[in-house]
Amino acid sequence: MVCNGTVTAPYSTHSPLSDAVGGSTAKVLADHLDLRTVGDLLYHFPRRYAERGELTRLAELPLDEHVTVVAEIADARVHTFNHGRGRRLEVTVTDGSGKLQLVFFGSAAHHHRRELLPGRRGMFAGKVSVFNRKMQLSHPAYQLLGEGEEDEDRRAAQAFADRLLPLYPACKQIESWKIAKAVDTVLDVLDAADWKGVGDPLPEELRRRQDLLPLPEALLGVHRPRTHQQLDAARERLKWDEAFVLQVALARRRRSTTQQRATPREPRQDGLLHDFDDRLPFTLTAGQRRVSEEIFAELATDHPMHRLLQGEVGSGKTLVALRAMLAVVDAGGQAALLAPTEVLAQQHHRSITSMMGDLAEGGLIGGADNGTKVALLTGSMGAPARRRALLELVSGEAGLVIGTHALIEDAVRFQDLGLVVVDEQHRFGVEQRDALRSKAERPPHLLVMTATPIPRTVAMTVFGDLETSVLDELPAGRSPIASHVVPAADKPHFLERAWARVREEVNAGHQAYVVCPRIGDEPAGGQARAAARSDGEPADSADDGAPAGSGDDRRPPLAVLDVAAHLAEGPLAGLRVAVLHGRMAPDDKDDVMRRFASGDVDVLVATTVIEVGVNVPNATAMVIMDADRFGVSQLHQLRGRVGRGSAPGLCLLVSEAHEASAARARLDAVARTLDGFELSRIDLEQRREGDVLGQAQSGGRSSLRVLTVVEDEELIAEARTAATELIARDPELDGEPDLRIALDALLDAERESYLDKG
Repeated sequence: MVCNGTVTAPYSTHSPLSDAVGGSTAKVLADHLDLRTVGDLLYHFPRRYAERGELTRLAELPLDEHVTVVAEIADARVHTFNHGRGRRLEVTVTDGSGKLQLVFFGSAAHHHRRELLPGRRGMFAGKVSVFNRKMQLSHPAYQLLGEGEEDEDRRAAQAFADRLLPLYPACKQIESWKIAKAVDTVLDVLDAADWKGVGDPLPEELRRRQDLLPLPEALLGVHRPRTHQQLDAARERLKWDEAFVLQVALARRRRSTTQQRATPREPRQDGLLHDFDDRLPFTLTAGQRRVSEEIFAELATDHPMHRLLQGEVGSGKTLVALRAMLAVVDAGGQAALLAPTEVLAQQHHRSITSMMGDLAEGGLIGGADNGTKVALLTGSMGAPARRRALLELVSGEAGLVIGTHALIEDAVRFQDLGLVVVDEQHRFGVEQRDALRSKAERPPHLLVMTATPIPRTVAMTVFGDLETSVLDELPAGRSPIASHVVPAADKPHFLERAWARVREEVNAGHQAYVVCPRIGDEPAGGQARAAARSDGEPADSADDGAPAGSGDDRRPPLAVLDVAAHLAEGPLAGLRVAVLHGRMAPDDKDDVMRRFASGDVDVLVATTVIEVGVNVPNATAMVIMDADRFGVSQLHQLRGRVGRGSAPGLCLLVSEAHEASAARARLDAVARTLDGFELSRIDLEQRREGDVLGQAQSGGRSSLRVLTVVEDEELIAEARTAATELIARDPELDGEPDLRIALDALLDAERESYLDKG
């Protein structure tokens, strides 16, 4: 289109793809890659680049995945079968690291034989399979490279050879080079139109200060890079786009929190908190005092606290949260602690009432004058106990309540909910957290706890709408934990020694855990995961915590019921062995935990239901079976169940992973350090970041395309500072219309809801 002598684009980044690339291609891109607009396609960046002088590594091809490879044809032969009636073309391609076979049958064999000649190089796409122990692509799509090169002059030929080839995330229905062709079509029109209709979300002053490319140059550079330097500059600019827009969204969320009005909750000098502190048999750590003061200062303000409390396993987060809850009760309000499982809720209730003593018996004969009631509310409670708990909450008789998802049911009413404490936030959906907060007349204060150490970059993204407090020291008296890998495959006798060590710990008067990935009364794999979640408990299968690529050719994961029976009859015969898993009846689970806590059980064989919150100081040993099937952070959490008393802890990581494997390297890292923050970084490097704004943190397409929260920590920190400054001076972004459009694109209805409820 030409207007006053100037070419203008017939579409903008918001236009449907069908306007740019045609209806049939647009339909495939929409249906199979979720690319629906011109902007979607422009931000569908290449996953990697190949050079015509470079061959990619065939030795690393993943089985059963759709791939695109760049390789050279080494051999091509037509074979006949069925007494000459059938034809098969076998083409061998190589990249120097390995070989791959391309197979064509029937009339296609004769047709492709004319093109696929030894010495030619091309891009080949298909699904990787194995036949006769050879990796192969059956009837792959392909595009040969270098045709017509002889007719070019030397300079053009060199440029052709040096050009980086973008390889796009593709699928069976559309190959990488067809996506590249669609991108080229869009880029050609936009370039001719001088990129009219493509807004730049970065403020001009910020772009100059960071010496970043204009957006059109960055998009051209990432799709059509001439050099690696141009590609690096383009990626740097696009990383800033992602980081800055995300941080602006979070900065607006933080600001909106300060605009809300909450009831100030300031503790009394001679109240419940004072009496509780006087009775503590130990001295608070410097970190616990510092974080408590941060929390008390925010509770006393007239806008709701939104704080993330994180720290190492056993650092005393529950004590800090309890002191905050008591401060709110002193100020006339109520506090609710939301736990992800009944086991953890019951454990919290027992430990809190034990720490409080008669302060938890307010209104009862023998209860303290300053005391209050501590209610427990779970889904499995009988009707009389449930009615009593509900009455105590609505009347205000119970200042504290500890519960599971049952707390968010419609029937639950509070007299004056002032503080919501969420334990292990990653176990809850945003809607669940919001449902509990909605039970207050005015926005309650919010304290989110996690025992999973979070790298700084994740805290600035996933939890970027929360202020962060860190407990980085352990209370006095905590014992060290020795961790060792037990290579069951390489050295089977080491496992025998592991059981001997468990027996030694029990004979010394201590107790032990044995952790298994499965329960044992369900099929292995995905059905096991579904079954394990059926009662609302966390997954009783390590498959969710294991890094991708574990493979399906291994034996099924070991199960609690099988291992417990084997131990009771064999290596640990004579010891008192009990089992615990998420599918047991709630009363049975509570009974087992009570018996283990009181010392009536020597060895508890359990699933990951004991991962968080379980506190038995006399338990000194833990054996984790099939440890390579758990994630790094999950192993660290499990290990934190021992070493909680005065005796040293021992954690044995049993695995059949061989010494040179990546799985073994992960276990060695866990055994090497007790630093949860270092381990969480390792864990993050092995996982995709997920959707940092939405609920798809366990899957789905990430909202991060070029930014990585592991590698780009300083960039994210700078973007956070710049976003905070911008929102402070222009909270409605009146001066940044293109940034507002970018925010609208980022914050679709689902993610906007996430931030509003954050």
